[in-house]
Amino acid sequence: MNIVSLISLLITLVIACLGGFTFQRLNFPAPFLLGSLFVTLFWGYLTKSKQFKPEIPRWFQLSVLVCMSVLIGATFSPSIIDTISRWYITIFSMITVTLISTFAGYAYLTKMRDYDHNLAILCSLPGGQAEIVATSMGLVDKDYVVAFCHLIRVTLVFCLTPLILAFVKGEQGVIESNIALNNLSSLFNLPIQTIVQLVFVAIIGYGLAQLIKLPMPHLLGPMILSGGLHLYGSIDIPRISELVILAQITIASAIGARLSQVKFSKLSNYLGDALISSILTISIFCIAALLLAHLGYGEFIQMLLAFIPGGLYEVSLLALIFGYDLAFVAFHHSIRFILIFILLPLVIKKT
Repeated sequence: MNIVSLISLLITLVIACLGGFTFQRLNFPAPFLLGSLFVTLFWGYLTKSKQFKPEIPRWFQLSVLVCMSVLIGATFSPSIIDTISRWYITIFSMITVTLISTFAGYAYLTKMRDYDHNLAILCSLPGGQAEIVATSMGLVDKDYVVAFCHLIRVTLVFCLTPLILAFVKGEQGVIESNIALNNLSSLFNLPIQTIVQLVFVAIIGYGLAQLIKLPMPHLLGPMILSGGLHLYGSIDIPRISELVILAQITIASAIGARLSQVKFSKLSNYLGDALISSILTISIFCIAALLLAHLGYGEFIQMLLAFIPGGLYEVSLLALIFGYDLAFVAFHHSIRFILIFILLPLVIKKT
């Protein structure tokens, strides 16, 4: 880490915070997500100097994400074991819809846009974007297209989901979601023991996951360790307001920063494909969530958050902000993530 990188990080965080507070004053849904994303994106486009470009370094993003993973795992209380057994219909539905949406995206890219098999599959898989992008580097020449397609999909989910909440719930729903965020526990009111437990579980969970070579160690390691300790009642870490806001700013700013660095002269031919395949995928999941909600398996927004392919961290944050069952949302996304990485070696053609 050099001084220039640190200055860029501080500038990015300050600008993102200003965007978040501005959107909050304007009563936007998920203000720190949308505010940070759009302000960072526009700042990146307007700034000519490389030294002042928005940047969220990997080490900082990783530090925030491992702590978020602990909060996700903290939702798995002892009472959830009986609850999970009643989710089999929605889990089976989510797996089925994942397969359908992947095939639909694949069919569009291969039949209508003439993509080769591997590129189409990697662009169409609805989730695990960081790992899929990393995997694509050794499988296709146009790995930047894979990254672009996943980035567009996550950005659309980030932007559309709060707007869907505002449309379904109205202004009162937006107000309630902002109140729910403000009512989370404050870091400054917690005993030092709880903060130490949070840091300990984050570091140990991440270290153990790397040691046994788990995929996505920054997610699965702290989440599994935190979930196990909370299931046994060994620790009790609440949802921390400042950490949730920092996670929103970090994730949204990282997306905005990456988008602002995209050279559209190189990717303009793929923008339409990325948008259409993303909208196709998101629409299929939305229809499934609407159908399950209509059949009485849960509220539409919660079902949508559990199904919509926006990345586990991103969608978990939305569940926290909107006050929905985070365990329900995180568990469904974890199952999809596992499914994707079981299927990936089976559907990829080795060259």
